[in-house]
Amino acid sequence: MSGERDALVVIGAGHAGTELAVQAREAGWQGRIQLVGDETALPYHRPPLSKAYLAGTATLDSLHLKARATLEKAGVELVQGRRVQTVDRADRRVAFEDGSSIGYARLALATGGRPRPLPPAIAGAAIGADNFHYLRTLADVDRIRRHFEPGARVTIVGGGYIGLEVAAVAVKAGLKVTVLEAADRVLARVTAPRVSSFYEQVHREAGVDLRVGVQVDGFALDAARRRVTGVHCADGERLACDLVIVGIGLVPNTELAAAAGLAVDDGIRIDACARTSDPQVVAAGDCTRFDSALYGRCVRLESVPNALEQARSAAAALLGHERPFESAPWFWSDQYDLKLKMVGLSQGHDQFLLRGSVEQRSFSAFYLKGERVIAVDTVNRPAEFMLARRIVGERMAIPPERLVDDGAPLKSLLAEALPQ
Repeated sequence: MSGERDALVVIGAGHAGTELAVQAREAGWQGRIQLVGDETALPYHRPPLSKAYLAGTATLDSLHLKARATLEKAGVELVQGRRVQTVDRADRRVAFEDGSSIGYARLALATGGRPRPLPPAIAGAAIGADNFHYLRTLADVDRIRRHFEPGARVTIVGGGYIGLEVAAVAVKAGLKVTVLEAADRVLARVTAPRVSSFYEQVHREAGVDLRVGVQVDGFALDAARRRVTGVHCADGERLACDLVIVGIGLVPNTELAAAAGLAVDDGIRIDACARTSDPQVVAAGDCTRFDSALYGRCVRLESVPNALEQARSAAAALLGHERPFESAPWFWSDQYDLKLKMVGLSQGHDQFLLRGSVEQRSFSAFYLKGERVIAVDTVNRPAEFMLARRIVGERMAIPPERLVDDGAPLKSLLAEALPQ
């Protein structure tokens, strides 16, 4: 086995880290590759956690990103259940919490993120309660599922992707579900009011008590049983509950990078080829921030496709190759029978157009800035989503009156598109 002098150490065994490790080998890395993760499970898909895995329709085996045999064949050594404490760039060593360390020739950071916590002044004594949970890992979902009993009252704090996906699973399982969103609409950071109102209606029709513009300011606790018994709202209302799940966003794990002296700004700063401010260190995934050529601003993306593409760019960079990541970002969310697929970033749009029928639960929403389509949301329209990826990625402009004409196949409009 090769030694530390030619070792690649990848910190983070999620989508980005696992892909990066395997791709580095395929790209020609000859030395040792160690993939370090702080969980004991094989690297796994996270998106199904709040959907199929929570519902019990997906097994742990079905979530594995790569079979152990695949990793072994690629010569990727799994270092599991180990938390990295520090990175010493001068000595090129990674130190663990138990005091041991490993050396590296090149380092990759794929540290991902963690759930954004409620402020301690609000969460208070609920922290550590048996029925108070965030959702990010397999262990989180396993703990939450223990409380999934028909008739149980669950309060979900946050009306983003995670909160709404959990709500859909929970109400279908027979729980009494309340969603509390602090903003004046759900999915406010990622979509337009018309799409938000559609999803609010869908959830309410399914039996979810969905409330917007509601601030949570504390919790009632049965200290003897270490259980939350109620949610206190800023308007004075008190909601009894048997389970609390908080989903209010993600915090990028940048502490290791910052302590090591790498450039950090709400994410580890990387260039278009996933290189950090240290030429010996690359980074990929939810923990990164970069200048987007497509949007002309600095962005951080929480997206599996982005993590995979950055990982491939990082692997190439380790071998001295230029492989810029440049695809339009895309995302998805499954709720009930609805397949929401989104491409692009809609922030800054000045025109919103709807194609199809909200009432029939099949439509595409276009976001334009000037004449250019900068983002598209599709609901139950997979073919249009694939075309939308081209439209956004190639910076196309299509006449608005043609976009909303559902009688004209979207594919036929591409010939009319003007590059911007």
